Amino acid sequence: MDFGKNPILQSITLYLFFVGTVAMGAGALYFFLLRNNVEPTYRSTMVVAGLVCAIACFHYFKMTHVYQESGGREFPTALRYIDWLFTTPLLLVKFPLLLRMGDRGTKCFIQLVVLDVAMIVTAFIAETSPVNSERWWTFFLVTCVCEALIVGVLGPAIAEASAPLAKSLETMRLFILIGWAVYPIGFLMARSGNGELREIVYNISDVINKVGFGLVAYHGIQAMSHSHESGHRG
Repeated sequence: MDFGKNPILQSITLYLFFVGTVAMGAGALYFFLLRNNVEPTYRSTMVVAGLVCAIACFHYFKMTHVYQESGGREFPTALRYIDWLFTTPLLLVKFPLLLRMGDRGTKCFIQLVVLDVAMIVTAFIAETSPVNSERWWTFFLVTCVCEALIVGVLGPAIAEASAPLAKSLETMRLFILIGWAVYPIGFLMARSGNGELREIVYNISDVINKVGFGLVAYHGIQAMSHSHESGHRG
């Protein structure tokens, strides 16, 4: 597939697949290197942030190949949903890890994962259904309900967070409420019949939601560390 010989939207889409691969790889390296810069209690959070980006980097490499080799005629939908099935639960596990919830964290994580898997599976069913069909709309709406329930489950947990960490956790929750809401918007673009626009939205959102999510978590960890240092000095 030649950038110069293809329609502009196809060229932009392919370019953003390349950008997504590099951005995810850089994010993975950055978070892994940050692991030793945080307190031992929070190192697992940075490892998870690195894993999210590393898994996404691999899948973006594969997605780029699929799109490029098909000459822009085939979208890597199945690979994208496989990526989300792996990475979104890892994004959600950061909440109980940062909150240090212990056994309660396991229960919270199980609830989040069940809702998350239901969201991804129903979204895939909708995405692969005839556009505007009853099945398409039904599973799309179920997906939106699952996302809303995830946000609802996180609310009470975040309310227990200490002040230095609460702001970052609330921002991470907004990533799910607003950042993840971009995917249904991209999904609805299928009604226009322009798959490239949908892929562009997905690619940009993926980088922001995965790398940005990790950066906000790191900021929260730093805020907690500074709070502890201030407390010791006091």
